[in-house]
Amino acid sequence: MTFFIVAGIILLCLVICLTGAKLPIPGQKELVNLYSISEIRFGIDISGGVEAVFAPKDYGGEVKSSDLESARSILELRMDNLQILDREITVDKTKNRIIVRFPWQSSETEFNPEAALKELGEMALLTFRDPDGAIVLEGSDVKESKPAIDTSSSSSGDPIVTLELTDAGAIKFAEATGKLVGKAISIYMDETLISAPIVNKQITGGSAYIENIGTIEEAIALAEKINAGALPFALEAISSNSISPTLGRDAMQVMLSAGLVAFLLICLFMLLYYRLPGFVACWALLGQVAGILLAISIPQQTLTLQGIAGIILSIGMGVDANVIIAERIKEELRTGASLQTSLNNGFTRAFSSVFDGNVTVFIAAVVLMIFGSGSMLSFGYSLLFGVILNTITGVVASRLMIGSLSQYKALQNPWLYGARRVKANV
Repeated sequence: MTFFIVAGIILLCLVICLTGAKLPIPGQKELVNLYSISEIRFGIDISGGVEAVFAPKDYGGEVKSSDLESARSILELRMDNLQILDREITVDKTKNRIIVRFPWQSSETEFNPEAALKELGEMALLTFRDPDGAIVLEGSDVKESKPAIDTSSSSSGDPIVTLELTDAGAIKFAEATGKLVGKAISIYMDETLISAPIVNKQITGGSAYIENIGTIEEAIALAEKINAGALPFALEAISSNSISPTLGRDAMQVMLSAGLVAFLLICLFMLLYYRLPGFVACWALLGQVAGILLAISIPQQTLTLQGIAGIILSIGMGVDANVIIAERIKEELRTGASLQTSLNNGFTRAFSSVFDGNVTVFIAAVVLMIFGSGSMLSFGYSLLFGVILNTITGVVASRLMIGSLSQYKALQNPWLYGARRVKANV
């Protein structure tokens, strides 16, 4: 019975992967949309995209390099929030322009660059809010924000972010901090929380700083985001055009066909060589593939060529895990152990090898996601969930399924698990 339950869960994941689904949320009228693989947003290399050139709008003053860098920072923040991982953002300081390249949405059929740009929205609303959500300060009230090192006697040289406010902003901030001592003032970029410093005392004079940030890199990033909301200009797209996929229009179909053929050949090999454990391995691999695709499609992560490489690598690790387990079971049977003992020892003794390999790759994937961006982040994300699902399906689900099948008398022949067929004496 356990085999059919696990197999049913895998088939359900596969159906959702192919068709999508809408699930109700308790207490809410809206349904959660579980996107199918046809709704995955593919990278520029696979599906093409948009190239847009942004420039300051209706601004006659001097455009500083720091202002352009801050604008780039907010564009990256918005694309991260939209899960647009395959993008290129280049600052042209000689012409005061920002060049942005990003892929089409999966739902786009007309491929209109101007319509696609609406996804990025307007540039860029910075607000300081009290615990009730009321706005106490806006980006226009901030003159400048800079990263710095705290040199006070009570500090150990921790990074901070300094704020210089306008005259009007200083008055607003003094009033707000006087009421909010001991509470947080949250800083939002659009509707994204980027910091929530605690007010230690009323701040007057128009100067303040944010502490307890972490690293100097984080301080630089926060200062750039705050400056982006205090830009003296808005950005507008002065030109846009479509980008053809770098791999060609038919690349996706070729990759799907190649992947399907490779998966069928792997399953055929596992069935012929490992018999019943190979049959279970096919189900485990199917569950792993469906799980990875759902982990990409549901949150609408961008799937790039590097992301596909992460999927392939994790599936290869899944095959390796099942091969190790099947070989361990065969070794136990050849020593004369009973079927149940062979199954238990096979999984137990193979677990350390599989687990060690998964842990090392898991650490590498986490590091890529922390320090990477763009297509590198897509690779790390695919690899991370592939390794997690490899452990779930390749070890846990496989053990449950093969343990369940071994309870049926017709499936207790050791030959089905890799033992040599015993010749009858004549």
